[in-house]
Amino acid sequence: MKQNHFEKFQLKGYIEDAVEALGFDRPTEIQERVIPSVLKGTSLIGQSQTGTGKTHAYLLPVMNKIDPAKEEVQAIITAPTRELANQIYQEALKIAGHYPKDTSIQVRLYIGGTDKQRTVDKLKTQPQLVIGTPGRIKDLVEEQALQVFTADMLVVDEADLILDMGFIEDVDKFAARMAEKLQILVFSATIPEKLKPFLKKYMENPKHVHVAPKQAAAVNIEHVLIPRRHRDKNSLLHDILIQYNPYLAIVFTNTKKMADQVADSLIEKGMRVGRIHGDLSPRERKKMMKQINDLEYQYIVATDLAARGIDIEGVSHVINYELPSDLDFYIHRTGRTARAGFSGVAATIYETSDEDALNKLEKMGIEFENVDLQKGEWIKIDDRNKRSKRKKQENEIDTTARSITKKPAKVKPGYKKKIQREVENYKKRQRRLQKKK
Repeated sequence: MKQNHFEKFQLKGYIEDAVEALGFDRPTEIQERVIPSVLKGTSLIGQSQTGTGKTHAYLLPVMNKIDPAKEEVQAIITAPTRELANQIYQEALKIAGHYPKDTSIQVRLYIGGTDKQRTVDKLKTQPQLVIGTPGRIKDLVEEQALQVFTADMLVVDEADLILDMGFIEDVDKFAARMAEKLQILVFSATIPEKLKPFLKKYMENPKHVHVAPKQAAAVNIEHVLIPRRHRDKNSLLHDILIQYNPYLAIVFTNTKKMADQVADSLIEKGMRVGRIHGDLSPRERKKMMKQINDLEYQYIVATDLAARGIDIEGVSHVINYELPSDLDFYIHRTGRTARAGFSGVAATIYETSDEDALNKLEKMGIEFENVDLQKGEWIKIDDRNKRSKRKKQENEIDTTARSITKKPAKVKPGYKKKIQREVENYKKRQRRLQKKK
């Protein structure tokens, strides 16, 4: 019989049944480190990249702690986007489906874009587990429809994205009305300075769980660098997309304004392009996600909201129109492709000003292939650093040669010429060795 390594957590029987049905037999690193702490009631801050099993790291122990006999709100999970909140909700329903009928729990999703009054009317019975976006949960609490004073567990997922989107104040407003002894689980790719006041207000000496990626990026991603070389960037992007002919490509920009400019430019060139960014209304975003899922678009232009807040299936290519200022987002962006065992391509259009960022990514373990698009064909080109690397190598050889050819104690006529010959001979030998390598 196959051993299930989740047994050591001593979860309730129906939670273990759910784990088995989900096909989990061995916890991921973040699950290994988070689940025992949550079960003990410890507040914690978890940092890990996408695809590490983070959602179940908190869902399993939180749902294990909920008492089905108490018909009151016991835990709240909040996420920055309705799409992400819905994904968490769907996973929670899978687990809840294994509860025995006499101990079943009510799991409810509260997000914008739904009829608020109907939601209020249905809250005559309080759910035990609430999942939703910060704004909608705050509204229901302020309407006194959702009674959160009984809830002693709060999960804030993608906290830095919640901060970026301006929702951290909404979280603060309903967190302040929750139980006095509140266990808070905050998950965030980064911990920005502006997030720290919120953490300090609600968390006293929280446990930090930082799971560094085993690899900087997924194994099956081909990382490609394409130089701009004074060409019109939008035209170059258009040519790259035509040449790749992707199943589905996401083009990432850093701002909403730039996303609109790039999308408009591609549309002018006759391409059907979707767009995802924070300025879309809830109705527009819902319609856009449906169109994307129905494969109405081959190309999507997006800000980093799509890198973490939204899950899009079937992405074969990721194009960085701009490198993100926070290089962790390079990992999140490129992680949209090569999922579920498939391979993918992550291409970056770079300029000379991106040199430092590219060097840092290489130090993080990203191996780039250098290519260019010339006359409609992909051409392999030299490493962008070839010249500087060769110069550095020659300087190192020169320094070493001079250090090993010391000035003799007693100087004889012609010693300078002799040393120069030795230096040149050493340098020739080293160059020959480098060529052989």
